[in-house]
Amino acid sequence: MRAFLLLKAMPAVGLLLSFPAQAVDDEAAESLIRANDCSKCHTVAREKEGPPYRKTAEKYKGKPDAEQLLLTHLTTEPVVKVDGKDEKHKKIQADSEADIMNLVQWILSR
Repeated sequence: MRAFLLLKAMPAVGLLLSFPAQAVDDEAAESLIRANDCSKCHTVAREKEGPPYRKTAEKYKGKPDAEQLLLTHLTTEPVVKVDGKDEKHKKIQADSEADIMNLVQWILSR
């Protein structure tokens, strides 16, 4: 009976192992931050003109659509408040959406 259950579970285990865990590329995310001058308004932990990445990660924590919400924010130039004034948030420029998704995952992992 045990052998039967083990054989029955093998395809599911194989399927899970076939999807490698996607690790965040810290160096690529930090390079994209530098290239887009994000550090002008944001840091990991300290308030500047914009919220720190840790605060952003806390805001989205536990939300099933967190990645999509942050991706939309970074790619659509939403209006944000800066010093009490409405201002367009700079749209992230990258070579691919995968690069931006890596940045999104980097921010959410802070």
